[in-house]
Amino acid sequence: MFRYVTSGESHGKCLHSILEGIPSGLKLWEEDINKELARRQRGFGRGERMQKIEKDKVEITSGLRWGETIGSPITMTIINKDWENWKKLMSIDASDKEMKTRMVRPRPGHADLAGALKYGREDLRDILERASARETAARVAVGAVCKKLLAEFAIKVTSMTEKIDGIQAEVSNLSPEEIERLSELSPVRCPDKSAEKKMVETIEEAEKSGDTLGGVFNVLVINPPVGLGSHTQWDLRLDGRLAQALMSIPAVKGVEFGGGFGMTGKPGSKVHDRIFYEPGRGYYRKTNNSGGIEGGISNGENIIARAAMKPLSSLKKPLPTVDMTTKKEVPAEVVRADICAVPSACVIGEAVVAFEIARAMKEKFGGDSLKEMKGNFERYMEETKSR
Repeated sequence: MFRYVTSGESHGKCLHSILEGIPSGLKLWEEDINKELARRQRGFGRGERMQKIEKDKVEITSGLRWGETIGSPITMTIINKDWENWKKLMSIDASDKEMKTRMVRPRPGHADLAGALKYGREDLRDILERASARETAARVAVGAVCKKLLAEFAIKVTSMTEKIDGIQAEVSNLSPEEIERLSELSPVRCPDKSAEKKMVETIEEAEKSGDTLGGVFNVLVINPPVGLGSHTQWDLRLDGRLAQALMSIPAVKGVEFGGGFGMTGKPGSKVHDRIFYEPGRGYYRKTNNSGGIEGGISNGENIIARAAMKPLSSLKKPLPTVDMTTKKEVPAEVVRADICAVPSACVIGEAVVAFEIARAMKEKFGGDSLKEMKGNFERYMEETKSR
């Protein structure tokens, strides 16, 4: 079984992740995870909390011994530094309850109202604390471990910002390696310097006006093997799993692979990727409109996923809403938040995609130890080249 769960609230004491299924023998250090957590916190447009308060660090409390995984579940904890300012408001003790602190003005576009009605809560904070994107820090920790596993098979997961508020990056002349390098140097994770400048200026304008911005980000899986996922059942299709993982990121409203929606306006002869064969190399394609997945199965080309992120729901100049106690029109709650989180969503996207690719690898190649899994992988790769 390859799975994970997370727990914890945005301003609670901490966040937890439990990851099960990583084979034994994988070299792993807390710093591997901390690097990914730091990447998630960066990005122009992040709010005050990420810039001035939180310095995310992980503590691994199980599944690791002497810098090596031992095959048991890996437990990771991230302390919320802002908890010190919220101890009474987020207390588990009933004696700390204060009705005057209730939040009763739901934000349009957020989980506030739907969650309160579903769970029968009188305080919106009971919903927004868990619905907050702060939870994704726990998922980035999971993704960091999965990236370490994938690296053992020469598989890399990277990302870039393609668009913010209609400003489109041009990357058609860049290789995947150049996209990765330039994105890491960019404050908005955009490899196009011209578009980057415009994105930064647009975010600054949105901050001044009390608004938020969305955009589009890409996640790229470099060098995946052919054969991950399956066509045999709906829930085994790799693109379906990846789409679900990306759609589970807060504020993501759409996902496509390869040419995606753009292929709907073209004939099949202009869309499908021709197949070629070369001795020693095997089958390959010169185009990748399918985004590396055909029939729910990876075809050996790089996997290209694209996700659309809506503007965030927490506005400094809030929209009108309805007070849950008086039922009268009022301004929505003002909650401290980011102006634009697309650069951060890139890193979160990497994490959830890395988990799904690692899960598909474990299903395909099995193995309780890394040595066993690698042996299965190497034999399979040799066989596919000779077919």
